[in-house]
Amino acid sequence: VAHLWGWSLGAGLVFGLALSVASTVVLLRALEDQGVLKTDDGRIAVGWLIVEDLVMVLVLVLLPPLAGWLGGEAGAVTAAPGPGTALALTLLKVGAFVAVMLVVGPRILPWVLQQVEDTRSPEMFTLGVVAIAIGVAFGSSLLFGVSFALGAFFAGVVINESDARHRVEKRLRPFQDAFAVLFFVAVGMLFDPAILVEQPLRVLAVLAIILVGKTAAAVCIVLVLGQSRRTALTVSAALAQIGEFSFILAGMGVALAVLPEAGLSLIVAGALLSITLNPLVFRLATRLA
Repeated sequence: VAHLWGWSLGAGLVFGLALSVASTVVLLRALEDQGVLKTDDGRIAVGWLIVEDLVMVLVLVLLPPLAGWLGGEAGAVTAAPGPGTALALTLLKVGAFVAVMLVVGPRILPWVLQQVEDTRSPEMFTLGVVAIAIGVAFGSSLLFGVSFALGAFFAGVVINESDARHRVEKRLRPFQDAFAVLFFVAVGMLFDPAILVEQPLRVLAVLAIILVGKTAAAVCIVLVLGQSRRTALTVSAALAQIGEFSFILAGMGVALAVLPEAGLSLIVAGALLSITLNPLVFRLATRLA
């Protein structure tokens, strides 16, 4: 599609990657609203999304050193390491972070939570949970170079092993709802309605890639892996939207002159429309199942 629009191969690659990664906020909210978040289908969808996020971490690291080869501004990235070195360093850092979280985390974070819980102060417990989440996210980004989202995710994995996990979930619920609202407000602020009038066919093409292309690919993959039709439809419906990583990748692509500025506008439009239509996609998937 990008080639038909006269874009370069690099622009098409970045554009396609941006359209391929779903939004964590939207997916979790959709699965929760459908009551399937804690089912096997929900776990498969969340696991799929985590793998997408991990791949996006690698893409964001590799894009600057590869920008010159992709038709971007090579002069802006000459100081960056080569793609092989960048990939090796990224894998090493992510591996070290995962090892620390899975080996050291279960011994420290539950103990810290227990100490906070012993104060018998609900406010202190809430503050402790938020401090752990933000602290692990910030520390992981500072020390290992991984994303805030990945750091917070592993903090949740470790906390889930503690006896206080149900209280943590209850205390974090208001924060989850508040940040979900802020996310949708942020998407709305990025959207330029003029693009619907100026480039309606391109917007429809982007929406078709997200709702039809991604959905069909996900259904085929899940069925090939031996899962049921219901699972395939549930997972594909959950992934039929794009979000935060798409904006980050598109913004970096524009900054490196790999992706045209129109690409960012189309991605934001596709995100807003696909998020809006996602509940309808879920209903259709449920009926088909």
